[in-house]
Amino acid sequence: MAYRLFEGKEHAASYQRYRISPSDQLIQQAFDFLAKQKGRPFELAVDVGCGSGQGTLLLAKHFVSVVGTDVSPAQLEVASQYAKESNITYRHCVAEELPFADSSVDLVTAMSAFHWFDRPRFLREAHRVLKPRGCLALVNYTIDMELSYPDCCSHSLNQVCKEFYAALKPYRSPHLGPSTIELYREAYESISYPDKEWQECMWDRRPMPLSSYMGLVESFSSYQALLRDEPQKAARLSEDICQRLMSVMRVISADTEVEVAVKYFYLLASKPQEA
Repeated sequence: MAYRLFEGKEHAASYQRYRISPSDQLIQQAFDFLAKQKGRPFELAVDVGCGSGQGTLLLAKHFVSVVGTDVSPAQLEVASQYAKESNITYRHCVAEELPFADSSVDLVTAMSAFHWFDRPRFLREAHRVLKPRGCLALVNYTIDMELSYPDCCSHSLNQVCKEFYAALKPYRSPHLGPSTIELYREAYESISYPDKEWQECMWDRRPMPLSSYMGLVESFSSYQALLRDEPQKAARLSEDICQRLMSVMRVISADTEVEVAVKYFYLLASKPQEA
């Protein structure tokens, strides 16, 4: 079955505020792959498990119509508030039962969501709705982000980050297994399409306030599980990590900007013409 998380209004607001979307360079890989396999025009894209819609927005200028779907009404409510483009709409549904006709969709994406689905069922559903030569793009990033700050020892800084991630590991959902990358690699190997691509390590570096880095990690399911079970422990952990990072950086404000390096991986696959 699919795992239903991130559905509350507070978590949806946290997603909108802190969650990151793939860079233009990364998402362009999917567009180039689709152009090569199917060609233009790009008519309909469906962003499954769209959450608060950051990734959905990236698709709008490339497609005639974009639909974001999610199981959470709270996430869709937040996404709708920020979707100003007239060609974006949102639909409430589970990932394994998409409200689209057979062979009607040019691109099916899932950005940082596929690992929560019933993966075999979703892959069958994506196959059903994709047009011949249409493409599936599954994108995610790992928790082991790295920080850098001018005139600061990166090793010391990232040692604190590693301790943060290690503290959250016991709260990781068993559904995800030891490595999310493995789930995506297994999916890649299970897809019988002859035209497909796999990229396991693509670094994206972006500036953000230290407080936003903290908020990003706090939006992850492992931190949210800790927050739900032991809210005081979660608050102490965040405060301790943030203070230690500021100490290493020799700054007094969490609004100080740092560079965050995020490691992405993705799967691209094109439905065969004869299918």
